Parts: sequence; C-alpha cells; structure tokens
Amino acid sequence: MGSEGPKSVTIHVTGFKKFHGVAQNPTETTVNSLKDFVKKRGLPAGVTLGSCTVLETAGEGGLPTLLKVIESESSSENSSNNGQVIWLHLGVNSGSTKFAIESLAVNEATFRCADELGWQPQRLPIVPEDGGINQARKTSCSAEGILEFLKKKGFEVTMSDDAGRFVCNYVYYHSLRFAEKKGHKSIFVHVPTFNRVNQETQMEFVVALLEAIASTC
Repeated sequence: MGSEGPKSVTIHVTGFKKFHGVAQNPTETTVNSLKDFVKKRGLPAGVTLGSCTVLETAGEGGLPTLLKVIESESSSENSSNNGQVIWLHLGVNSGSTKFAIESLAVNEATFRCADELGWQPQRLPIVPEDGGINQARKTSCSAEGILEFLKKKGFEVTMSDDAGRFVCNYVYYHSLRFAEKKGHKSIFVHVPTFNRVNQETQMEFVVALLEAIASTC
C-alpha cells in the first residue's frame, strides 16, 4: 500500500535546422546539446530523456524522417513498456522575446516562403482526410499546467493557439495525429533566437520544460 512511486515518462525531443531568414536555429543547438546537459543537471525520478532529433526545416520532404523516428521509438517503447511517451517539438520564433506553449495545430499548410527542400504550399490541408483547412488538433498535454510550472520557475513564457502555417505547424499537426494513434502525447514549444534569450537560459528552460511536461501530462 502507500505511494506507487513516480510514474514513468519518456520524452523524445526534436528541433529544426536553419531555414530562410534564420541562419542559426537555436533549437538545433539545444537539441544536439541536450543529452550532455541533462547528464550534468539530472532529471526527476521516473523521467527519461529519449531520442533527440534535428529535423530538416521542410514539410512534405522532411516528414519521412519524423515518421521514421516515431515508428522506431514506438517499437522500442512497446517492447520495453516504458510508460507514458511524449513528443516535445521545439521551433524558433525569431520575432519573439518569450517562450510560447502551442496548444494546437491547424490542418493548413500555407508557407510564407519555400521550405528548405523548395516546397511552398498555399492553403492546402495537411491531412486531406481530416477535413478542411479550418480543422484543428489540440494537445492532450496540460498546456496550462506546463505554463504555470514554467512561470513559477521564473521564465518569460506565454500560451499560444497559433503555431503559424509554416513547417512548425505542419510537423505539430502530424505529430498530434500520430500521437493519438499510438497512445502518446505531443506538444510544441516556440523559443526565441539566442540574441534575445541566451543559450544557457534556453538550455535551463528546456530542462524545466521536461520537468513540467512530466509532472503535468
């Protein structure tokens, strides 16, 4: 009897490479450094940092990589029965000075410029069988809980219900769809550039974000 102990949560993290107008994507640096940073800082009991993957900043052309990672990690999770699986996607908003928790993704691809593989859709449904471009999928994570947790840690963070219509929204929509099918959860967070919030602060933020996700989702 008594406490059952901490629940087991595995969080897989993705970021993006450079793209038009952003020569250095902070999420690429953060994701590539995260495993070493977590080894030094540690995570709460029951929380495991899973795969850390940097995606091409591309929609249709970059989707196979995301699918491959999700399928691969899903197979290993199923075989080891590691509890709750959560996908955390990081993207950059170069115009912001705050971190933003994205509560949903919309079934619309309208790219303001061509992605890194040259694709520039306009008002296309991301998944046609889901319906029109006004359809949306919401995260099953507690976005409000994550927000409050991070605010208490002293970070400048806000809630957003618009992840744009570029690659970030495209990846998030697919991830939410896959997560629902596999019994996982997915959440997307936009971060500022390193000129606005330095790398050390962003690394500390992501570790706090992992804690927030594990404790609220």
